[in-house]
Amino acid sequence: MSQHQMFKFRLFIAGDTQNSVQALANLTSLCQLHIPKSHEIEVVDVFRHPKRALAERILMTPTLVVLAPSPVRKIVGTLAETQPLLQALRLGCFA
Repeated sequence: MSQHQMFKFRLFIAGDTQNSVQALANLTSLCQLHIPKSHEIEVVDVFRHPKRALAERILMTPTLVVLAPSPVRKIVGTLAETQPLLQALRLGCFA
């Protein structure tokens, strides 16, 4: 994998609930540690944008949508388990 590859994430949250806050904190921490300056995080609050969540078939929160690199993947949960998340993002070799 190229070190200059850009990661694009869309994190669907439900307001400031504990799980949503934790998921954002975990994702931010992981990105800063493993892919600094190579990531973009868009946060979508399903309370404010319910139609967008439905259009993207988001049925649970928090849900992380990995937009790039392809293929697009969805990961549900607080993102607390770092190793499985790194593997899903194909960053396991950098852990």
